[in-house]
Amino acid sequence: MPFREINSKMVEATVVPGQKMFSQRGAMLAYRGEVSFTPNIQGGQGGVMSMIGRRVANEATPLMTVEGSGTVMFGHGGHHIQVINLAGDTLYVEADRLLAFDGTLQQGTMFMGSQGGVMGMVRGQVTGQGLFTTTLKGHGAVAVMAHGGVIELPITPGCAVHVDPQAYVAHHGDVRNKLSTALGWRDMVGRGSGEAFQLELSGSGAVYVQASEEKL
Repeated sequence: MPFREINSKMVEATVVPGQKMFSQRGAMLAYRGEVSFTPNIQGGQGGVMSMIGRRVANEATPLMTVEGSGTVMFGHGGHHIQVINLAGDTLYVEADRLLAFDGTLQQGTMFMGSQGGVMGMVRGQVTGQGLFTTTLKGHGAVAVMAHGGVIELPITPGCAVHVDPQAYVAHHGDVRNKLSTALGWRDMVGRGSGEAFQLELSGSGAVYVQASEEKL
């Protein structure tokens, strides 16, 4: 279900009979046609176990199931919106950044420690995003929120991308991540965690970076 970008902070989705989509509660701005919005209690396409996993992981951002026939405009908090189209791969994104996504996508939760071991867990502590992240897999579109707009940076074999953890939004593809220190411990005295730590992503895929170090 493709999204049409109205402007940098609003998107419009076409809802057709027999196809569901999910959105963050409170994200609907306006709609036309016969469209229903109901609280989602089954954890999206991932089912009950996906919902339980997200609750344990503190990834239980409330969702609405959107069904019917018509068009719906989405936006939330004046945040910039980036539309990401998946073609069978997996998107890794924080749950509170999800604005809306196709109901055909399989939703789950991943423990960040499994990517980068201990450093993966440290990343969760430094970014304040927790030790888990939400995954969306399959063919479909996802609308995510960010501060100040988003740029997509390709990740290619042998050419890692380093990102400020606070500016990280999401990534997809066959990508490994680890946290590295850019400065010596003496240099870090009196500094914040900003440029002292970098998130290093390697492999094949892409990472989305926002033009801000501000959390949603």
